[in-house]
Formats: sequence, structure tokens, C-alpha cells
Amino acid sequence: MASRLLFLLALLAMTCCCAVASDPSLLQDFCVADKMSQVNVNGFTCKDAKDVVAEDFFFSGLHVAANTNNKQGSVVTAANVAQIPGLNTMGISMVRIDYAPKGQNPPHTHPRATEILAVLEGSLYVGFVTSNPNNTLISKVLNKGDVFVFPKGLVHFQFNYGTENAVALAALSSQNPGVITIANTVFGSEPSITDGILAKAFQVDKKTVNCIQSQF
Repeated sequence: MASRLLFLLALLAMTCCCAVASDPSLLQDFCVADKMSQVNVNGFTCKDAKDVVAEDFFFSGLHVAANTNNKQGSVVTAANVAQIPGLNTMGISMVRIDYAPKGQNPPHTHPRATEILAVLEGSLYVGFVTSNPNNTLISKVLNKGDVFVFPKGLVHFQFNYGTENAVALAALSSQNPGVITIANTVFGSEPSITDGILAKAFQVDKKTVNCIQSQF
């Protein structure tokens, strides 16, 4: 009986730990970000409810096609807490992505969000790679109206292999998902990662590393 009681207490303790570790639910209707506050918190402090207006929950611009004349041939237009203060503590945001023909949203990861993407125009080759040790590529060709999910934290990409522009909308499970573009992070950090480290990691010589770093 005593051993059973100890087991139940241990199980309860683990359950409580899990509950504390998870993100808390909203304790009020909303918490509009106060961008002027000097208080540092994990997110943003709340604007006084009496000062909240409709514009705090509004953003206009996802109907506008972006100029994709850049090295990657794509542009991400974000609608997160930086553009919509009312998203603070809501745990959601979205983006519009424009792709030129042969343009791509290069391999990247969102450290704080799962992403669900819907193709509005064109066709995309998309995929993500599972974590070590398998590093399995899960990929698929998407057409207009198709939807694909990129799990939180996994490296993923989209490529417009067609001859026409492509457009996608994506929702993310964070007010501020974060973006880590792999190439920029590894080869474009400031200060630079030592070329000897990168040469060993990628199994190439230092000259090749220096050449790649010069692009960033």
C-alpha cells in the first residue's frame, strides 16, 4: 500500500512539473503589447485596457505582392506581434511568402513555432528534415490549394520550380516564431565562426569555407 502511495505521489509530482513547464493560458481577454514600456519581460507588457483600440488588432498588407528581385527570389511579409500588438500572448502569427520563378525560401527553422502553409498561387516543392541521427527528408510538391505542415524547430524550405510566380500564406504557432536561416547563421555570423571549425564540420577545405563566407 505504501509503495503504491509513493508511486501515485511521484506521478502527481511529475504531472505538476509538466503543468508548470507549459505555456500559461491567458488570464484576461487580451494583452496588447505596450511597445513604449521600458519593462523587460518574456514578450511585451500589456497596454492599459482603456487605451486599446481596433488598430491594435489590425494589419493591412498581405494582399500586396512583394518585390522578389533578390538573391533568393523570395520575400516573406510578416504579420506577427511586431506588426499587430494585439497578438501579444496569443501564440499565433502569419506570413505571406512571394516566390519568383525558381525562387526559394531557403533552408531555415522557427525555434518557437510549428508552421502550416497553404499555396494560393503556383506550385512549390517543399520539405523538412528530421533531427539526428536519421536526418530524413520529408518532401512533397504542392499545388494551388494544398496545405503542408512544418514541425516546430525542424529545418525546412520551399522552392518554386515553376515558370510563374507563386504565393503562399502560412500560420505559425507563436506571436514571435523567430527565424534561423541556416546559411546566414553558419556562414554569415558576426564575428565569423572559425574557418577551421566549418571546414571540419562540412568536410571541405578552408578556401571553400572562405569563399562561401564572402557571399554573406
